[in-house]
Amino acid sequence: MFKFDPKHLGLDEREMAIYRALISLGPSPIRQIADKSGINRGTTYDALKSLLQKGLVSYLPKGKRRLFSPRDPSVLLELAEQKQHHLEQAISQLKSSIIPELNHLKPDFSTANVQFYEGDDGIEFVLRDILSSVSKNKSKNYSVFSSKPIRSHLYRPFPNYTSQRIQKGISVKVIAIGDGGEDADLSERKWIKTEGSVDAAYIAIYPPKCAIISLASNNYPTAVVIDSKEVASAQKIIFDTLWRLL
Repeated sequence: MFKFDPKHLGLDEREMAIYRALISLGPSPIRQIADKSGINRGTTYDALKSLLQKGLVSYLPKGKRRLFSPRDPSVLLELAEQKQHHLEQAISQLKSSIIPELNHLKPDFSTANVQFYEGDDGIEFVLRDILSSVSKNKSKNYSVFSSKPIRSHLYRPFPNYTSQRIQKGISVKVIAIGDGGEDADLSERKWIKTEGSVDAAYIAIYPPKCAIISLASNNYPTAVVIDSKEVASAQKIIFDTLWRLL
């Protein structure tokens, strides 16, 4: 089940705890709020100032003191909707102008087009890049060379990769080196039979990129992503030629 994280609203855990305390207390002085929330008075005061700026709290003077009051909890939804609106505007600007302008600055090919990743987090990033890149292409398909030893490590950080691929309508052709391989929708597979052991390797060709995933010592996964239409095109020719011969 999804756990609500106040950071999505721009709030930290202490601010949320103080807001909760205020909801249960009603208009209260700092001392009482600090006692109820279990947070020291200095931190409580700083958090209240932040909540005032964010519009979640108001105050009224009572003698020499201030009584702080929470706004109705529906203000949290208003805050979320406001952030969503700003995020949608940012996404729109990224798509329409910022990303195209930045891509225009890139040279045709340089060492900046080669990226290295490692560990489960790195492999998950590469797999998500494959889905994201291919889903933007007119023909939603890509090609893969895959060997049996890599498979148990490949989807460990992203176990629902295949279901997301299918959900996005992305098809894949796989040339499997050695036995095995899963049967799945929108997937075609051919095999290259081998004698003896096979090294762990996975090469995804999704123009204009190629991703090469392998295992270093102690089964530690590493990946290289090459963003080059020339390299991807050459790899695609090799794959398609071999596919026809199998």
